Amino acid sequence: MLWRAPARRYPVLAIRDFRILLADRLLAPFSAGFSMVGVSFAVLNLTGSTADLSYVLAAQIAPMLVFSLISGVFADRFKPQWVIAAANACIVLGEGTFGVLVLTGHPALWAMIGLETLSGIGIALFYPASQALLPQLVPDALLQEASSISRLAMNTGQMTGAAVAGLVVAAAGPGWALTLCAIGMTGTIPLMFQVKGNVRPVRDVAHQPNMISELREGWTEFRSHTWLWATVIQFCLVMMAFNGGTMVLGPVVARTHLGGPAAWGAITAADAFGLIVGGLISLRYTPRRPMLFVVLTGGTMAIPPLALALVLPLPAICFVAFSIGALAEVMMVQWTVQMATRIPADKLARVSSYDALGSMAAMPIGALAAGPLAAGIGVSATQFASAAVIVVASAFTLIPRDIWTIRNDDIAGRAAVTGSDAAVDGDLAVPDAVLGTGAALGRTGVIASAQAGADLC
Repeated sequence: MLWRAPARRYPVLAIRDFRILLADRLLAPFSAGFSMVGVSFAVLNLTGSTADLSYVLAAQIAPMLVFSLISGVFADRFKPQWVIAAANACIVLGEGTFGVLVLTGHPALWAMIGLETLSGIGIALFYPASQALLPQLVPDALLQEASSISRLAMNTGQMTGAAVAGLVVAAAGPGWALTLCAIGMTGTIPLMFQVKGNVRPVRDVAHQPNMISELREGWTEFRSHTWLWATVIQFCLVMMAFNGGTMVLGPVVARTHLGGPAAWGAITAADAFGLIVGGLISLRYTPRRPMLFVVLTGGTMAIPPLALALVLPLPAICFVAFSIGALAEVMMVQWTVQMATRIPADKLARVSSYDALGSMAAMPIGALAAGPLAAGIGVSATQFASAAVIVVASAFTLIPRDIWTIRNDDIAGRAAVTGSDAAVDGDLAVPDAVLGTGAALGRTGVIASAQAGADLC
């Protein structure tokens, strides 16, 4: 089979469930790329209002405040792949209906807000379940490799989808882009139901405490890690400012100064290409002080709104998007591993839900404020302000001692192999030497909001 040769170089490819997950993580981001371009230009074409665009994008993010916690409990109780399938179904219904309404008429603002709220519920359900699924499919010693390869597939799909979506919107309109998003996401649902095996035991649902008790247990674990809650607070502010200055006002700058949807598609594709390059780098590179790397990389997210505020030439903005994408991807890959190796497996989804909730809590504020603020003081001034917020928030996050003292080799002992009982097809076994390389797992990365902002907004 085609996977056997590369599996000798990357043993995680020998695991059947991981290969199915790769197919999902190629198709889903490819489809989401059509939403990234389609939603913004559908609203701008229909209303011409940056304020209306703020309301619609805020509606997409707001469900994170409620449903991420519910998803965390469900993903710890049940199979995470089932939660992901339900999340994708919400996106299919929301984006598909939005696309049909755009193609057949002139949807009202309330309808666009309602449909993006439904899609936002899907996004909120997705992240904690996604964080919990990968460690259930591969042994600990292969998590870094698995995370890098799976995100490489995700970013390849997103780059291709965003580039094609920009052309589709320019040639046929945003309605078709949204419809294609729904069609693609539909194909991911049966893939999730094909994922069967678990490296780690499934919890006994019959003897679970109530949801409030489980949320309290997850909160206790979350707040016990200074490196975790401090960075989540940082990214709460960073993503609030980034969402307003870049995700809301970026399409406005593209439409006014850079040539329209094709330009925004090119910027999004450059970012996704940077994510791909970052995924390749992350297969080889490990920062010595992972949390310091996280915080400093968060500070660099001030550069994209600055580039847009200055209305740099399109190639320069694409280069900025590419560079920040590569840097952020190294962060994202390693954050996945850091969470999986420092947080107990039976609490990981709930802790991830607090990560998602805290990191994205202020993103609706950024989206809601960006349009009216830009109308009052100008688009460029608003983007300069968003960059300033990012820099200040990142500077304050350098204060906690843990940010400086956590090293990439201080959890080597924790990365003991959980067993070699992963589902492996045929007679290609995972070598014992590879399963013993726990020291390679002492790495960290990004926050839930950065992933959602990069992949799903």
